[in-house]
Amino acid sequence: MPAAVKGAPPVVRPLLASDWPAVRTIYAAGIAAGQATFEDKVPGWEAFDSAHLPGLRLVAEAGNEILGWAAASPVSPRAAYRGVVEQSVYVAPAAQGRGVGRLLLHALVASAENSGIWTLQCSIFPENTVSLALHIAEGFRLVGRRERVAKMIHGPHAGEWRDTLFLERRSGIVGTD
Repeated sequence: MPAAVKGAPPVVRPLLASDWPAVRTIYAAGIAAGQATFEDKVPGWEAFDSAHLPGLRLVAEAGNEILGWAAASPVSPRAAYRGVVEQSVYVAPAAQGRGVGRLLLHALVASAENSGIWTLQCSIFPENTVSLALHIAEGFRLVGRRERVAKMIHGPHAGEWRDTLFLERRSGIVGTD
């Protein structure tokens, strides 16, 4: 286990371009495990950078080690949806089970609300019970289940049709203006 996981508590800070090698490694581990995403490969920095909102990209760091990351992307270019984002949280395998995901998701929710975001949404594989519990504890609610929504093309579930659970977290700013 990395020394940083045992030592100083992690801090959350903005994700920088220089963090990309560590973020890419954590993202690749999530893809390989087959319980985090339908993505089959990590995008390059340019694609990741352009897809995620600059103010809503965070890392958890302890010492000089990146333990996880969180980011949000707009769900639509339409002005009416400017406050709706899809969020992701990934934790390095060695740092899982130590509160890093909770720390990241809590910080992402706060940053989103401070940025005027009124809805955070995500899709989670039903088998990913840890992520599901984390999101529910952070105020997300289950909106529905998308059955056999897509066929996995990589990892241990390659060739299987997968369900996803659709969750959202609504901000207290909804309907206040």
